[in-house]
Formats: sequence, structure tokens, C-alpha cells
Amino acid sequence: MSHKDISTFTISTTAPEGFEHEPDGSRDYWHHQALNTLPPHDFIAPYARHKTLPTPGIQNRKAWIVGSGIGGLAAAFYLLRDAHMPAENITILEEMTVEGGSMDGAGNPEEGYIIRGGREMNWNYDTLWDLFQDVPAAELPEGYSILDEYRIINDNDPNYSEARLMHKCGELLDAKDFGLSKSQQWELIRLMLKRKEELDDISIEDYFSEGFLNTNFWFLFRSMFAFKNCHSLLETKLYLHRFLDSIDGFADMSALVFPKYNQYDTFIKPLADMLRDKGVIFQFGTRVEDLDISFSGERKTVTGIRAVVTKDGEEEAKHINVGLGDLVFTLTGSMTEHTAYGDMENVPELTCDKHDPGDNSGWTLWKNLAKKSPVFGKPEKFYGNVDKSIWESATLTCKPSPLIDKLKTLSVNDPYSGRSVTGGIITITDSNWLLSITCNRQPHFPDQPDDTLVLWVYGLLMDKAGNRIPKTMAQCTGKEILTELCYHLNIEDQLDDIVANTKVRLALMPYITAQFMTRAAGDRPHAVPEGCTNLGLIGQFVETRNDIIFTMEASIRTARIGVYKLLNIPKQVPDISPTQYDIRNLIKGARALNSGKPFMGERLLHRLLDKTYFAHILPPLPEPEESKQYRFEEEMHDLLGKGSTVMHKFGVWLNSLRESLSDKK
Repeated sequence: MSHKDISTFTISTTAPEGFEHEPDGSRDYWHHQALNTLPPHDFIAPYARHKTLPTPGIQNRKAWIVGSGIGGLAAAFYLLRDAHMPAENITILEEMTVEGGSMDGAGNPEEGYIIRGGREMNWNYDTLWDLFQDVPAAELPEGYSILDEYRIINDNDPNYSEARLMHKCGELLDAKDFGLSKSQQWELIRLMLKRKEELDDISIEDYFSEGFLNTNFWFLFRSMFAFKNCHSLLETKLYLHRFLDSIDGFADMSALVFPKYNQYDTFIKPLADMLRDKGVIFQFGTRVEDLDISFSGERKTVTGIRAVVTKDGEEEAKHINVGLGDLVFTLTGSMTEHTAYGDMENVPELTCDKHDPGDNSGWTLWKNLAKKSPVFGKPEKFYGNVDKSIWESATLTCKPSPLIDKLKTLSVNDPYSGRSVTGGIITITDSNWLLSITCNRQPHFPDQPDDTLVLWVYGLLMDKAGNRIPKTMAQCTGKEILTELCYHLNIEDQLDDIVANTKVRLALMPYITAQFMTRAAGDRPHAVPEGCTNLGLIGQFVETRNDIIFTMEASIRTARIGVYKLLNIPKQVPDISPTQYDIRNLIKGARALNSGKPFMGERLLHRLLDKTYFAHILPPLPEPEESKQYRFEEEMHDLLGKGSTVMHKFGVWLNSLRESLSDKK
């Protein structure tokens, strides 16, 4: 197809041969050259927001999307926006009775609210914001987007924390003191310098020293992202690169931005409502267990979908024919499969085997795909050890009580003000369960009463008895978990009053960090596995070039890659934001790792740059002006050796260089 109304020469509506839909910013050196029409691999700017022409024949093609989590909804979005597929040709198949997948939020003030988990966002989740700047706002008038709402809230209510780490029953730690020795800082630097291919099947505890794993930095990092020491070192490395620009905000959470409401009401409902309004079909009560795939040499084409449909409490097998040219997008694995629920008086009871989720689960489809071809990965690497992937969350619905009074002393703003409260999680470092608690902006649900607060608690470690309650967290009722929390907050003497005004709902999730399990190349399938002509894979168990997982960004990215590749749309999904290559982030990250003190060689950089245009990229030195010369000489002694004639000559040369840089002539 060509469009003569655009140009007198032929305009192709599909990408040319060899076009890279998923570029890798870390792969090679990018430079301008003849016939290069594309920006750098990780270029994020309005130029990457261009609209494409309709894909040839798109009016007659259909798409089947398995799963209505953020990944499935994103696949529908990009089919509409960038492929121009008619909305009525898109069907989303969902096992549950409501969309959202793991991004849920429900309940009421009478029975208590529940949120299984939360999401932390930062400003360079570029694929996330690409999508939500085109989704109508939930509360602002027509013409505004979810991104507009998000920016207006966060620009006027900056997020930060004043109580990030706690120990000894309520005593706050100085979270800005990362507690990393020079050798422990080098452990991090060496990890960042390693190539990804060197880290297959290596765990965090295989690499880091025991001392490192007990530092404030590691408590900040692991609690913020939910890493256990048995988890993947490779994923830790990817997180370090992804959040290099945020390291100096770990201690006070100032690197993060949070929504006004819970994740379902903020993201899922507005996106799903937009898709429905356009005509996308949602089919609930449908569990997809297998795909019929035709193999022809290396080509793999889905021809049918095998599902079980639940209607009026009865299950019925159903086969869906996938026509020629139709597309299928499906979730692989599930973080929240087999969630066990409990409450104030009842303990959650797991129904899955520790080494296999069994039949009829959210893992069944991936297991069946993996039997057909190795290109679909190895799901057993992720679901095969529940002890390493499990943790539990508790949602507290609170009326005024001593717990709220204590919360006020730990918060940035009054919890009832509508502004940010704790600014993120408060982690109790000497908790045997490694408990964290947070209170986001209130109300957290649109229908929440004015006198009610919703708090969220999670415990990362499930293998130890509590400090106060002699059971593991997974063996406890909501009341017992609340008791353990109050012990660590030093308010246990007021427990009766707190219990009388608090409802607790529990979610014990056996696979919640399954995506962090140690893995090797090939264990996770690509968004479009090799040879697949009409199948895209989405979600947290899909391989991307450089991005991390356990984020909304990852699910949206996999969906976007699948749509662009399968339809050969002449548009790229930019690699992750290039902040990891920015010298400013490298410098301020090094300063933060050194607990705010100048790192070795930093004063030398100041001597070189402090009278130049580039002086602003350096963090200010913490000492007064009159002692800077002494500190510089002390640093040079450490670098070059005391009494060294080389140091003296170098100092003379450096001063001469500085003067020449500032010489007006």
C-alpha cells in the first residue's frame, strides 16, 4: 500500500527487512550515518510518538488476548492506536469476573479493603507514560489524560519519606547512611561492570558478602523491590542499571511518584473503560489452558485456543478457532495464582504443591506451550520452589486509634490531608519477617469514608518465627500480624484499642516473586518467540532486552513489542531510558553509595571542572571553602602516595590547568 497524498514517492506501511522493533541500547555503538532514519535505540522524545499508517488488511484481522491484566489491556491499546485494528475485532479472555489481574483493589469499609500489592513508579517508565498519556483522565474533564492527573497530583504534592528504616521497637535509622564499606561499594560496581551473560543461575547470596547483605543499602534495596537473598543476581544487576538515577533517592523515596488512588482505580479501570467504550470485547469466566499450534519447519502458527468457560457455576470446554491472519497474545505464568486469603481471625491456607501449581492454574497454559517447543522457555524454573517465591501482605482498614496516632509521628503529612503520608514503605530492619508498612495518599479508594485510613503491610521472609509472635507470618491470623506490627512500633500496650478499630485482610501469595528466581538464557521466552507468526507473549515472565520485571512498565513493554513485531509496524519500542549512561547519575550514585561523602577521586574532578561550564554536574563538596585545599591534598595522598614527588608535580600542573581554563584570554 502506498499513500500518494503524503508524497510523490511510495510510502510503505510496513517496516523494511531487518527493521529492529526492539532495539538494544547496550548492544553496540550508535552513530549518525548515511541512510540512518532512526533515532538512538533508547531515544525517548516526542519524535518517538509518531502515528503510523494503518497496517495492510488490518480491518479483516482479529486479535485474541488471554488475560486482562495491564499487559493484556496494553496489547489491546496498541492494536487500536498503532495498528488501527477495529476495536470490535479484539476480544480479551479473562478467567476472573473482573479485569486487572494482579493489579487489583477491592473491598468496602464494613468488611475491610484489600490490595494484594502496590506499584512504585518513577518518571522514566517511558512505555507506561506513553500509554497513559492517551487514556482519558478518571476525574478531570474531557481532554485530560491519566498522565495529566498523575503529574498534577505529584507536582503539587512531592513524595518523600522521613522514616524509611526502623529498628529496636520504633527507633528510626539514618537511611542516608548506606553503611557500605569501600570493598562493599566495589561489590556493586563490579556487578554493574559484568556482562549479563556471565550471571546465569547465580543467586544474590552466591555473589555478595555476608556483610553487604546486612547493610542499610541492602535493606533499602531489597524491601523496595522485594528481593530475597536467594533470588537472581542478574535481575539485581538489571535493577541497578534501571534505577541508577534513583540511588540518591532510595533513602527518602524522593525518586518515586505515587497515584492518588489504588492501582485498580488509577490505571486499570480508566484503561478498561476506554477500551470498552471503543468496542473491545471482554469475555470473563474463561480460562485458557492450551493453544493449537501448527508447525511448518521453523514457523509456528496458532490455529486454535482451548479454554474452559464457567457459566452459572458450570464448567464447559470450548474451542476457539484462530483464523488465517488473526493474532493471539497471552500471559505466561502468574504472580498471584493460588493466592490464599485470610482475615482477623483466619489464617490463609495454601492449596498448591510447593513444587508444582497443579492443573487448571494460571501456569497451565505456559506449561503446555513449553512442552511444544523450547522457544517457550522453562516455566518450572519459576514455579518450582514456593519457599523462595512466597510472601504475604496485609491490608489494614483503620478507624482512629493509637496506631493512627503512631502513624502521624512517622508521616510527612497528616494522613487525613489528602497529601502523601509515609512517602513509601517503612521497613523494620530487625523484624524476623522483614516487615514493611506504608500509608499512601488517602482516601486510597474513591468510596472510602473520611474517618477511615487504608494501610498496607508486607513481610518478605516466611521462614522464621516472629519477634513477638512465635510463628511464621504465614501461620498467623490478621490479629497476630497486627500484634507483631504493634510490637515493632512500640505500641503493643495499646493493642486492645487498636484491634477494636482495625480490620485486617490477608493475602498469602506463593508465586509473588517467582519472576526473581535464578534463571539462565532461554528460561524466559521472548515477546515473539522464534518462528512464531501470530503469537505474542506478555507479562512478567517474558524476556526483554534490558528492562526489569515486577513492574507495570515490563508488562506494557512486552505487549507493545508483540504488537509491533507481529504486524511489522514501522515503529520501535525504545530501550529503557538511557539515564544509566549519564555521567551525572554515575557521579551522584557514587556519592550516595558512599553515604553522602565524596568518593575517591571526586575532589580531583572538582579541581578539574569547578571553573568550567561542566561544574554543575558535581555534587557540592560538604566541607567549608577554607578546608577544601587540605581535603584535596589528603585525597591526592591516598591516590598517589604520601610524599610522592609525582603528587607535587601533578598538583602544580593541575592548578596551572585550572587557571588556564578560567583565563579570559
